[in-house]
Amino acid sequence: MGQSPFLATMFLALHILIQIALAVRVLLRPHREPASRIAWVVVIMAIPVAGIISYILFGEANIGRRRVERMRKVLSHLPQASEAAGAEATNVQIHVPEGYAHLFEVGKSVNGFDPVGGNRAQLMQDTKETIGSIVADIDGAKDHVHLLFYIWLPDNNGRKMVEALKRAASRGVTCRAMADSLGSRLMIKSKHWKDMGKAGVHLARALPIGNLLLRPLKGRVDLRNHRKIVVIDNHITYCGSQNCADPEFLVKAKYAPWVDAMMRFEGPIARQIQYLFASDWMTEVDEDIGYLLRQPIEPTQPGFPAQVIGTGPTVRYSAMPEMFTSLMYSARRELVISTPYYVPDDPIQAALCASARRGVDTTIIFPARNDSWIVGAASRSYYADLLNAGVRIFEYEGGLLHTKSLTLDGEVTLIGSANMDRRSFELDYENNILFYDRTLTAHMRQRQDSYIASSKPITSEMVAGWTWGRRLWNNTIAILGPVL
Repeated sequence: MGQSPFLATMFLALHILIQIALAVRVLLRPHREPASRIAWVVVIMAIPVAGIISYILFGEANIGRRRVERMRKVLSHLPQASEAAGAEATNVQIHVPEGYAHLFEVGKSVNGFDPVGGNRAQLMQDTKETIGSIVADIDGAKDHVHLLFYIWLPDNNGRKMVEALKRAASRGVTCRAMADSLGSRLMIKSKHWKDMGKAGVHLARALPIGNLLLRPLKGRVDLRNHRKIVVIDNHITYCGSQNCADPEFLVKAKYAPWVDAMMRFEGPIARQIQYLFASDWMTEVDEDIGYLLRQPIEPTQPGFPAQVIGTGPTVRYSAMPEMFTSLMYSARRELVISTPYYVPDDPIQAALCASARRGVDTTIIFPARNDSWIVGAASRSYYADLLNAGVRIFEYEGGLLHTKSLTLDGEVTLIGSANMDRRSFELDYENNILFYDRTLTAHMRQRQDSYIASSKPITSEMVAGWTWGRRLWNNTIAILGPVL
């Protein structure tokens, strides 16, 4: 009996020592904002045991030492990123106005990709047209097809993609398909995945989870490959927010339809997306496909300049937010953004407010109903400051607006997979394309206007009328933003 108080004291002392050690680790970790440090120290100190476990599981953007070494080895065997588009494209004279040249310099600092000219693209009308177009391109493929999706469901659209890959493989086209092991677990566990393998499609799982109990020793389980990549014959690529699934999105049907935007690109920009795919594929599969990045490309035709921005936990943590803030501070007339998830860092929020304060017509569109109640609450905690600065806020009511788009002064567009939250900024692998083209940007602006037409405007009076309980809830959740 006399040992019980002693053991309890020892346990308490050990718990406190672990808390102090983790708090010191938080304060010494590089690349962590003060708000994030404070949030994690509070969680560790205020929540017994659970706070320690939470930090061990989710406190650091650790993807695993072996994986980092493997990726570095892969990248060392690939051609330099600046050469990925081929000399033919790199040497093409491109026209980017002086006022936007710095944006592509920011983009180059992320992956080393130069902007390349000679690109053409079209904005897909909807999810159905996107899937139909990808399937048609796969059916027309001559050499290879590469796919990577964060979410690939065994639903109608998901199965259409499966059948297209099987058809292509049967006629001798090399097909490589990769899916995130968490987001696409339903497809990976289905018979359709096995059927693709039997048909000759080369398959890989991105960031395999393995044993959940041992997984924390290898890196965070929630660091995911959120990219949406399609590359066909080194010449055609797609970029945007759409996963390989029906818009009804049966795993979260009550928020449906999922409303996405995808663009189909032709030209040298496909080679830069190919580089991202190759690095992801070769990290998971012992197969060198770097030769595809050294092949001559088709003669470049007239077209607009574009650049790929690929980020993730193995790229500098500030890369994507730097891209967003650079775009925001470059706006002179108009800035329009759509994003489903908005949990910004301080520089993003400040840049968006500064855009409106200097007279730029600044608009941001969110979904009215968010599939993440945590992110939805955190997002709304920023509404008052945005509205007070003059930012127009709209909440889309036609489903879950999943499009991640930014248009700048009717001339520049950023489209891709990255959300404006800390998960996309620091944890997930993302792929976006930045381009300068008035015509294509006008098409994106029309799509953004269609979102606004199906949205309700949010006013300062509406926000001021929220109950104190709702404001308290939103602001409390937002405090945890740095750990979300």
